[in-house]
Amino acid sequence: MSQPVHAVLHGIHIHPVKSLTGCAPGSAAVEPWGLAGDRRWMLVDENGKAVTQRQHPRLALAAAEPLPGGAVKLSAPGREPLTVAVPEPVGAIGAQLFRDKVDVVPGGPAADTWLSSYLGAAVRLVHLDEPAVRRPIDPRYARPGETVSLADGYPLLLTALSSLDALNSLIAGGDLPDEGPLPMDRFRPNVVVAGTPPWAEDGWTRIAIGDVVLRVAKPCGRCVVTTVDQRTAERGREPLRTLARHRRVDNDLLFGQNLVPERTGVLHVGDPVRILE
Repeated sequence: MSQPVHAVLHGIHIHPVKSLTGCAPGSAAVEPWGLAGDRRWMLVDENGKAVTQRQHPRLALAAAEPLPGGAVKLSAPGREPLTVAVPEPVGAIGAQLFRDKVDVVPGGPAADTWLSSYLGAAVRLVHLDEPAVRRPIDPRYARPGETVSLADGYPLLLTALSSLDALNSLIAGGDLPDEGPLPMDRFRPNVVVAGTPPWAEDGWTRIAIGDVVLRVAKPCGRCVVTTVDQRTAERGREPLRTLARHRRVDNDLLFGQNLVPERTGVLHVGDPVRILE
């Protein structure tokens, strides 16, 4: 496989609470189940089912700032910020995240009240206390013992600037050009690479970013969350309309690649990206 010229890590993104706005640090530790602090919290409804921007686009306007030790500071329009400490790992409850059942720890009544009031719906904030054992990766794409946080399915999600540019060109030539160009935050990636040809990531199976080695598990099938403007919480029809025309494989609309760490370490913006296989 030809080596991309000057491929580098352009951005790092951590979302401490699933479906809330996160942060873009200059560096981040890679743990076996994902970036340190990424998606260790999520919202569930009264039945324990995960709540995301799929059901409540307004979550895009709420933010979670990571604090030392895994705590988070929640903020949202019209609300006083709330700091939520990591709960004691007792009293675990069962939650449903897509097809997975995972044990999580309630974050406490103050967080539940704050989030329920903001959304106008009864929700609870929960925390993944033991990512090393709680949630195995889909065995079709994992090795024994590999686990994931509360991300959709895999420890890290990679996207490429050149592929977004290519997608935005397709949107501009389609029948909803006013919905583009789209920013990368629509896709909520963990790592964004620059300096690669458009869609080159489709052909990767193993990469290194700095000293961190990652296996490419499978392409990422996109959902309705990508149609939510992360700055206004309004929904459109792109990019799913264009992905359905140009990036459909079976029933999946593809953008980005799901990664599983093989060798952990610390990522830094500007790290070289090497294609190993």
